[in-house]
Amino acid sequence: MLRPGSAISAQQPTAAERVRTLVESNASASLTIPGTELDEPGLSTPESRAVAASGDVMLLIPARAPAARAAVHAQGDDLTAVMEITDVAPVSVPHRIRGRGWVAGWLTAVAGSERAAAARLLAQRHPAGPVPGPGWTLLRLEVGEAYTDDLWGAAQVEPDEFTAASPDPLARHEAELLQHLAASHETQLRSLCVLLGDRGNSCGTWRQVVPLGLDRFGLRVRFCAGEHCFDARFDFPEPVRDVTELRRAMRHLFEAAAVEE
Repeated sequence: MLRPGSAISAQQPTAAERVRTLVESNASASLTIPGTELDEPGLSTPESRAVAASGDVMLLIPARAPAARAAVHAQGDDLTAVMEITDVAPVSVPHRIRGRGWVAGWLTAVAGSERAAAARLLAQRHPAGPVPGPGWTLLRLEVGEAYTDDLWGAAQVEPDEFTAASPDPLARHEAELLQHLAASHETQLRSLCVLLGDRGNSCGTWRQVVPLGLDRFGLRVRFCAGEHCFDARFDFPEPVRDVTELRRAMRHLFEAAAVEE
């Protein structure tokens, strides 16, 4: 994972927001229980996940997975588990892993009286996902602590911070938006180089300019020349709440770059 090569932005999501966004994203996740052998790679990968109002993470996992079997047979809330989430950039770029998040806590099978509510929550978050039933187990991960190590830095997150945080409003659309920018707006992305001050003097040397990350506060772009890469962060005038506001913010960025050229 490449660390940022430019100054940290004045506007940035909190560590709790970054972990919450990762948990509720489609990024790859794996669930492990200390002392439990995984008998098949990928078997304990949650098929879908969502965060309840309580802050608990609801997981849908194959019933034959070691984590599912252990949770079903656990006594009380003493089964500890760790979910690791790997965030990979949805565009082709060197050093593609943008970060990782870990959520540790206590794993239990969702009780019969709560299964319907948990299933509805997962269906809302993953309308095209599998439906809980034979072959699947609904699990609840009560968050004890969380940790992130990403392009913003490394930080620990307390359970109450995780519960109170909200995922980034652009997260569900980020992959599609970054892919669109990379495919259709390379010239405009390159023009942002002039906003980098002294570093902007070498705009012509960057062979690859790729949009790497997008959130309500701004856009992160990776500039590469051979093996040398650095990240630059471009803040929006104000945080955006949806894709409509994002379009205005992006237009503002590109217009600012055009004025500088």
